[in-house]
Amino acid sequence: MKNGYFRVAAVVPPVEVGDVDANVNAILSFIPRLAAEGVEVAVFPEMCITGYTCADLFHDSTLIQAAMDGLHRLMAEAATWGDTSIIVGYPRIDGGEMYNCAALITRLGMTEVRKTYVPNYNEFYERRWWRPAKPCDTITLFSVNGVKIGIEICEDLWAPVPPSTRLAMAGAEVIFNLSASDDVIGKYGYLRSLVTQQSSRCLCGYVYTSAGFGESSTDLVFDGKGIVAENGHVIAEKQRWTTDEQLVIADIDIAALRHDRLHYTTFGDCAERELEGIKVTETGSLSPCDAVDDDCGFTPRFRPVNPYPFLPADDEHGAERCEEILNIQTAGLARRLSFIHGTRLVVGISGGLDSTLALLVAVRTFDRLGLDRKGIIGVTMPGFGTTGRTHTNALTLMEQLGVTSREVSIVPAVMQHFADIGHDPQVHDVTYENSQARERTQLLMDIANREGAIVLGTGDLSELALGWATYNGDHMSMYGVNAGVPKTLVSRLVRQVADTTDCKAVRDALLDIIDTPISPELIPADEHGDIAQKTEDLVGPYELHDFYLYNMLRYGHSPRRIYAMACLAFDGKHDPATILKWLRTFYRRFFAQQFKRSCLPDGPKVGSVCLSPRGDWRMPSDASSRLWLAELDKLG
Repeated sequence: MKNGYFRVAAVVPPVEVGDVDANVNAILSFIPRLAAEGVEVAVFPEMCITGYTCADLFHDSTLIQAAMDGLHRLMAEAATWGDTSIIVGYPRIDGGEMYNCAALITRLGMTEVRKTYVPNYNEFYERRWWRPAKPCDTITLFSVNGVKIGIEICEDLWAPVPPSTRLAMAGAEVIFNLSASDDVIGKYGYLRSLVTQQSSRCLCGYVYTSAGFGESSTDLVFDGKGIVAENGHVIAEKQRWTTDEQLVIADIDIAALRHDRLHYTTFGDCAERELEGIKVTETGSLSPCDAVDDDCGFTPRFRPVNPYPFLPADDEHGAERCEEILNIQTAGLARRLSFIHGTRLVVGISGGLDSTLALLVAVRTFDRLGLDRKGIIGVTMPGFGTTGRTHTNALTLMEQLGVTSREVSIVPAVMQHFADIGHDPQVHDVTYENSQARERTQLLMDIANREGAIVLGTGDLSELALGWATYNGDHMSMYGVNAGVPKTLVSRLVRQVADTTDCKAVRDALLDIIDTPISPELIPADEHGDIAQKTEDLVGPYELHDFYLYNMLRYGHSPRRIYAMACLAFDGKHDPATILKWLRTFYRRFFAQQFKRSCLPDGPKVGSVCLSPRGDWRMPSDASSRLWLAELDKLG
């Protein structure tokens, strides 16, 4: 501390998952810059020595030993750092159990802190590897250059009573948080609020850093966050969504914080009370009925029911939210291409919404990575049901975006296939349809093999929920960039690009694609050449299914509650009989089609609802839907 100021840094280094030597080298590469700038304490992300996304590799002795060796290497180097200290994250085995740890490394030695709250919900399965810190009556503070500091790790901040609260009341003036928080829609704003609020409540400085580019994109995307807050105000913040390493330096006014703690007597009074211990008394118990109290009498008269829970609000923040989603998709694909050193990808372009969004994300990704757009090979594959409208839009979009365009008719190959399997092409059944979908996927896969490329999946979250995909057809790819995006949001994202592009031809094509009926185009067009097979006529309106999906997965609402909410949300647009009809369809298909979701390709999570079998949603393929459908039967 100098003249009442304490210089801190939040660092987001490049990460190589599982490569401890590379990660330690990356950490050490920052030391000269930190020392030159007079940084007193710098915090690196959670598990930065190994990478946060190692998953079951955390149970591998080779990785754990390498992490210990890397930690010892940092400790050996610390004597040369002068007044600069660092905080790093790593896994440690102690007493036959593994812990998520942070180490404060100074020239005088190393001190360890363990993660208190280990999340085990949604995409987080940390208890598979780590135990929470054991309860302890001792609060650990550290004195660095005359300043008292405390350390907490990621989820600790999200707890009702974060460890930093008691650390601050015990005297900590600056809290450091090592995190590996993935990014989903709206999460950053909420996190930023948590950091600023905690710094305000605790009258402290708060330094937060989180994992960034380099962590696995299997199901999650990490944008790299760095925030320094002081008493309710962000005083420094790093750029997100970059592939470069990031360093944020700030001076925290310790003198001002000490003044406020003396002046605002509530802080001292609270500390005096709370540090004596907390006693919680429970009266009664929660019955199963109370736990799932969602009876049919549900009537939210005093709050609106949002019919489009996946869509950003149509306000000044709507466009910003759409850009955030596009950035998540782009970052995931960028990481995947970067990891495999890929410069080429193949994507089927139908002239429909999903393939359009995938193409737009691919273009953004190539531009961000500095790759030639010609490495994007768009393939249009006209079949029996392809209309002139969708075909023209597909060709126009590829031409105007400057990607490589190919056209391969699937008709000859499918007709040969019909002959091989003895199918009458006049019979437009599931064999007729799925043969086309699988032929298209085979073409894309084989073209990718020839070109040294990957196949970019186009299927969306709504289709995954309903199983509206041909198994081993459009169901399969090397990376499903739309896997976390529901159909209603796909349209909104495409419109966002249309509203912001400078190219009139692209804008016109995108707007026409939005207005085109949703269809797989596997059945011949009508006598006017228009789309005859409309998806929403077959499975129901996507706006209803997205509403059902969100409320089932996000809140675990019962069928009767979802029905009641939908009747209110869509009053005047869909009658109760229609809502009930398609709700039955939703549950029937959702349960029956789980087997397709159990073997999904990798793809980024973008919001609070995700169907990845490796992340948020794990369900047996042979689970019965009887209970849910029986409840709907009682409604009519």
